[in-house]
Amino acid sequence: MGGFAKEVEVSTSLPPAKAFKAFAEDLDTLLPTVAPQAIKSVERLEGDGGPGTIKKITFAEGGYGFSYAKHRVDVLDKDNFLYTYVVIESDFFNNMVEKISYETKFVAAADGGTRIKVTTTFYTSGDIQITPDLMLQIKEASEKRALILKAIENYELANPDI
Repeated sequence: MGGFAKEVEVSTSLPPAKAFKAFAEDLDTLLPTVAPQAIKSVERLEGDGGPGTIKKITFAEGGYGFSYAKHRVDVLDKDNFLYTYVVIESDFFNNMVEKISYETKFVAAADGGTRIKVTTTFYTSGDIQITPDLMLQIKEASEKRALILKAIENYELANPDI
């Protein structure tokens, strides 16, 4: 199994506790609400939402170019604002990717907002090499993910009492 990691940092004006709640704890309900064109549903298959929980995200037709992803929550640390999960199954994988892990840290910014640091590690199946085509697919999925995160931020800002 080969792999590579990609780090991204984004900022939000939401304070860390609010950002963590929106982007980690409430993600299941917010995704289909703020991005119905991309996310059809999020279904909890096992667990209570904390570590060990298995979720299935069903994508809207044409939203991502693949139809589903299952992921397992590994860490949901409310005290340290750390959320990690692993995509363990998806039709995106096409026997090329074994799993994708995401480590998301929410760090207070000087302006009262939050810097969200995401480290994404892609693990390829067997001895499969990362091809330019796979890199393009990963880049496109990352760009769509960033748009959804922005939609969540906008929703939270427009609905501060929710």
